[in-house]
Amino acid sequence: MTEQNTRLGIGLMVLTTCIFAIQDGISRHLAENHSVFMVVMIRYWFFAAFVMVLAARQAGGLGVVLRSRFPLLQTARGLVLAAEVCVMVLGFVKLGLVASHAVFTCYPLLVAALSGPVLGEKVGWRRWAAIGTGFVGVLIILQPGVAVFSPWALVPLLAAFLFAIYGLLTRYVARGDAAAVSFFWTGTVGALAMTAVGLWFWEPMARADWLWMAALCCTAALGHWCLIRAYEVAEASAVQPFAYLQLPFAAAVGLVVFGESLTANVVIGAGVVVGAGLFTLWRQQVRAQS
Repeated sequence: MTEQNTRLGIGLMVLTTCIFAIQDGISRHLAENHSVFMVVMIRYWFFAAFVMVLAARQAGGLGVVLRSRFPLLQTARGLVLAAEVCVMVLGFVKLGLVASHAVFTCYPLLVAALSGPVLGEKVGWRRWAAIGTGFVGVLIILQPGVAVFSPWALVPLLAAFLFAIYGLLTRYVARGDAAAVSFFWTGTVGALAMTAVGLWFWEPMARADWLWMAALCCTAALGHWCLIRAYEVAEASAVQPFAYLQLPFAAAVGLVVFGESLTANVVIGAGVVVGAGLFTLWRQQVRAQS
């Protein structure tokens, strides 16, 4: 992989995190005024159309991406991700972008912790130490026992757990399915599941909110396209650490647009979590090279 391609991949990953931060802000705005299930459902409709267009342009068309070696696991992946999106958007509304993303950044630690029992990978003591340190950071953010603890503080932690399960299932099905197959199943299964739920929560939406909904769909498609391109032009190990930039970008949206506050415990805890997560990524890269 050339240096130029690595630079391009990093740039695309940084752009991806910025787009996703904007998408999260739009999601919070819409979900404050409308049902979370309806907002996510419409977003998935556009997402499904997007993946179908991409699939149709590939050699073999839809017939290729429909054939999976793990149809049940692919279905489970789509359902888990749809649930994670709903839970995370609920967290944006109840807890805010800053605190939600600060807690959510622990998901790579959950992936590392669960990779042993789920995928049969060996997790050494260094990564276990980093995982434990990261969850100390989560406790610093949540501050249980310091004040009246809100159950809503656990919502982004649940979202992180679901996203970790989704990531592990993605790594498992990658043993037999191409990335295009997984991407197609993610969009279509999620759209079908959210339609079955979201139609029960349908409500009128003002014209201005429909414009925001269009912006949400466009940012979702653009963000996923940039993410795909980032992994196409550069090694995953080179670009993955930059995914953490979504935390400061989302925090900036929360502070500037929604008037959220940035407390010392969130800054310190998020720093601990991100540091532990970067260490686990580094150790994973070292083990892969050895």
